[in-house]
Formats: sequence, structure tokens, C-alpha cells
Amino acid sequence: MGHLDHATFGWLTPVLSYAMACIGAALGLRCTVRALEATGSSRRNWLITAASAIGTGIWTMHFVAMLGFGVTGTDIRYNVPLTILSLIVAMLVVGAGVFAVGYSRDRVRALLLGGLTTGLGVASMHYLGMAALRLHGEVRYDPLLVALSVVIAVVAATAALWAALNIKSPVAVAVASLVMGAAVSSMHYTGMFAVGVHVEPSGGSLPGATAMQFIFPLAVGLGSYLFLTSAFVALSPTARERAAYASAERITEPTAEPAAAPTAGSTAAPTVP
Repeated sequence: MGHLDHATFGWLTPVLSYAMACIGAALGLRCTVRALEATGSSRRNWLITAASAIGTGIWTMHFVAMLGFGVTGTDIRYNVPLTILSLIVAMLVVGAGVFAVGYSRDRVRALLLGGLTTGLGVASMHYLGMAALRLHGEVRYDPLLVALSVVIAVVAATAALWAALNIKSPVAVAVASLVMGAAVSSMHYTGMFAVGVHVEPSGGSLPGATAMQFIFPLAVGLGSYLFLTSAFVALSPTARERAAYASAERITEPTAEPAAAPTAGSTAAPTVP
């Protein structure tokens, strides 16, 4: 069995990956709150932004953490198509859960169904990302820890959607995002502790791209997207603020001037007897 190191760069990758999970969760929650206040195409656009933020945050968290993953006795490469597929799965499945909550009238049913769907999607993203690993050896999993990681993913996703429905204030969203970041990170490292690698030394080259060639640039790009979208959401007015602006404009609009009274010396129109 090869020795697995989950933090080859020390605390850098765990802390940075946790931060990305928190940012994605906070942005997704804020966008969902905005969506629930909106109607029509505006609601749809906010939900799409929420899904992309949560999905991107989870995926970036996973692969930033994977930058610190190493196995003694073998190099590691990543299958590019599978890695990209894991990102697409994360966004699509999270989107299904978010839209279920955003449009369903039965909130309890939507919460349970959306939490289950989103949680399974997060777990699928994680294990698709792990399936993209290429190394000299065989990867094995502890079934109990795998099952536990899936349960954590479902519980975390359900809690995130519940927070989106019930938490409105920015401070509460910030606290909820910290909790969600911890839950997502716990799911990731539980799944990683389920991994065992039987190394088979070989001098042959591995297919795929290294983490620094592919994962790092993509993670940086998606992280930049999260930061820029966060700035956009923070600066855009809420529905209540827009309503307050419109009300203030109506109050300050000049009223129509009353009709002028007849001046002195003017003659009134004769009345017909």
C-alpha cells in the first residue's frame, strides 16, 4: 500500500479549499434569497447564478484540496474529460436542487427532494473527480467511509437549501456559509480517507495532465469567477431596495400645477338663460 498524503503543502490547500467552499456557499445562498424575492426571468437568472456558484465552489474546493494529495511511489495525473465532466455534473445537479426549491409550492417536499438530488450530485462530482486520477497502481475504497461521505453530502445539501429558504440577513448567510463550507470539506476528506492505493512501480509514463498543468489554472479561473460574481451580487440592489428607490422617486416627482384662476378684468363667458 502506498502512503497517502492529503496535505503535501501543509495547511495551505485545506484552508484554501475551505475558503472556496464558503465563498461558493455564501454566494449561492445570497443568489437564492434574491431569486425568491424575484419573479419571471429575473428569478430564473438568479437561480442559474446560484447553481453555478454553489457547483463551482464545491468543485473548486475539491480540486484545490486535491492539489495537496500525493501518493508515495507514483506520480499522479488527471484525465481531462472526466475532470471537466465532474464540474458539469456538479453544476447541473446542484441546479436541479436549487430550481426545485425556487419554483416548488410544496417547500418541504422540494427541500427533501432537492437535498437528496443535490447531495448525490455532490458525491457524484467527488467520485467522478477521483475516477479521473491516473497513477501507477490500483485505487481502492472503504465502503463504509464512502457511504458516510454520501450521507454527509446529502445532509449538507439539505441544510444549504433549508438555509436558502429560511435565512435572509447577510450575517446569518455568512454564518450558514461557514457551516456549509465545513460540511462540504468534511464530506471531501471523509471520501479521501476512504481511499487506499496499492502502488505498482512502473517506469512508464502516465496519461493525462498534472495538477499544476490543468487543475491549478482551472481552479484559479473558477475562483476568480466566484470573486467577481460575489462583487456583482454585493453591489446589485435587492428587490426591496429597488422598490424603495421607486417609491422615493414617486414622492419626489413634481405634482401637476392647478389651473390658473381668472385674472382681474377678464370677463366670464356669458351664461345661457
